[in-house]
Amino acid sequence: MNKITIIGSGKVGATIAHSLVVSGLSSEIVLIDINQARAEGEALDIEQGIFFCNPGKIYGGTYDDAIGSDIVIITSGVGRKPGQSRLELAQVNIDILKSVIPEITRRVPEAIYVLVSNPVDVLTYAFCKCSGIPLNRIIGSGNTIDTARLSAYLSEKYEIGHENVHAYVLGEHGDSSFVPWSNANICGIPLDQCSKAFDVDYELNREEAEEYVRKAGGKVIERKGATYYAISIAVCAICRAIIDGVPTVLPVSTMMNGEYGISDVCLSTLNIIDRNGVKSKVDIPLTDDEIAQLQKSADALKATIASVEI
Repeated sequence: MNKITIIGSGKVGATIAHSLVVSGLSSEIVLIDINQARAEGEALDIEQGIFFCNPGKIYGGTYDDAIGSDIVIITSGVGRKPGQSRLELAQVNIDILKSVIPEITRRVPEAIYVLVSNPVDVLTYAFCKCSGIPLNRIIGSGNTIDTARLSAYLSEKYEIGHENVHAYVLGEHGDSSFVPWSNANICGIPLDQCSKAFDVDYELNREEAEEYVRKAGGKVIERKGATYYAISIAVCAICRAIIDGVPTVLPVSTMMNGEYGISDVCLSTLNIIDRNGVKSKVDIPLTDDEIAQLQKSADALKATIASVEI
């Protein structure tokens, strides 16, 4: 038995709730929104199909209904508009988050918090600084979604199942993200040998692959106005690691404390996630150039943090 509260019942929050119900990950889900009628409507719509899923309940509620939650997922905030960067949302969504923090943390001080709203690295940092929640229980969805996009891209190019792809996107969830290619492989085979190994007519273009990942979300927004399906699946993967308790490596955004020479900023590196949240960071070997890219990403995020009021 477990309970999950989702703050924000917009398209992302509602889709996460739907995905959680369909996956059977939670026995109780609470949707909270400043527009309570919206939260109740989304919950009711999902509830009416729960007969075909695992037993459980979902409802729109208030902060008091969140008491006893094991996981709190925060999706509240203004979404990205076409042509807008995630970082341009920073101050508006920080102010929204700061209004949410005292309401939820005093009622659910023992929960694991998963930040999803953008810019997710900056908001994860703000939550770390303002909430008083131990850092191991604060997780930003970060580059879980970017890593999934990279895996899908390489899977298609090499004509191989995505579960065989082992490659990650690190750094900011945004324009300064990068792929540590020195660690990327498919079935343990280095990428520069995969065309021959899988007998495909494709030669990896690293810059093209990274550009695809960075622009993937924007392409969706241009065509349909918002992204919510893929991120909901990524958030469910984080929740599954917490609920199942099986230590799982995910590229989530967490506070850096000197790793790779980086401190006092949240960005995505590999972390082991279990039932207690962040068990530990994974110190994967990076080349000097990759460490420099990670530090550059950290500097970009620090510049944004310095430009806003937290």
